[in-house]
Amino acid sequence: MTHDGTALTADLVRTLLRAQHPDLAERPLRLGARGWDNQLWRLGDDLAVRLPWATATADALLLKEHTWLPVLAPRLPLPVPVPQRLGAPSAGFPRPWIVTTWVPGTPGDLAPATRGREAADALAGFLTALHRPAPDDAPAGRERGGPLAPLVGQFERGLASAVELGLLPDPETVRAMRAIWADAAAAPVWSGPAVWLHSDLHPANVLTADGTFCGMIDFGDLCAGDPACDLAAAWTLLPDGALDRFHTTYRTAYQPAFRPAQDPATHAAVLRRARGWALFRALGCLLIGETGRRGRPGGKPSWAPPARAALRRIVPTP
Repeated sequence: MTHDGTALTADLVRTLLRAQHPDLAERPLRLGARGWDNQLWRLGDDLAVRLPWATATADALLLKEHTWLPVLAPRLPLPVPVPQRLGAPSAGFPRPWIVTTWVPGTPGDLAPATRGREAADALAGFLTALHRPAPDDAPAGRERGGPLAPLVGQFERGLASAVELGLLPDPETVRAMRAIWADAAAAPVWSGPAVWLHSDLHPANVLTADGTFCGMIDFGDLCAGDPACDLAAAWTLLPDGALDRFHTTYRTAYQPAFRPAQDPATHAAVLRRARGWALFRALGCLLIGETGRRGRPGGKPSWAPPARAALRRIVPTP
């Protein structure tokens, strides 16, 4: 059901297509996924219909993708869902919706990357291509891409919840997490130009095949800001042992186009902030996974294993 009570069904999706994009209406149609903001219906072999359903903000996120992804996609080395058609609000469905290209692959929460060298190179190549200075009219992030300090309350509440639920039974681990977060929040803020960010690179928003990344999806939180927000993905998405290769590949490729990355102090501060973002994201995914394990709304049990793996990479162990 959408937030206004509309039931999303195959019949409804086909009716919308017949009314606004009749040349696509008779293609095979089946439910692909239910995300936080949108439902995804696969349309034939190469397209998908995305409709907002669970949040009031989803409309704006879809329209943002429709505006900006066609601009960014040609320079990205991995496939992304490129909007092809726009559906207007109507009596049958009073919200905008889009038709995009279909990106094949398996979500990373179900099939994590296992080939470290290949995955590190693929992720570094994608972020190198994406992280270019954004125009002045680029969208702002929803608490992403900016300083970490304003998120301290959210971090502490999440940490307290994880401890209360028994997800972090070791007090030393909790103390180490607080120290990592404090260091990240105290790092110098980003002084370079605001760059394009995906800003939501958790395991369910990357696609894998043959042990490496084959696509990036869900650009609803596309925004401009501090690249550290995206560089957190090195801890949360890559297999063990791939972190150093990612950082070397990303920085080497980025230097000719982006002068701040050449300064060692600036680069060190970026990595401190990125580690904090990785911790923040892994903690959130851990809680979402536990919510799913308990069968509660909004939970996704498949998010817990990659979150635990990420925390082992982020937090040093004796």
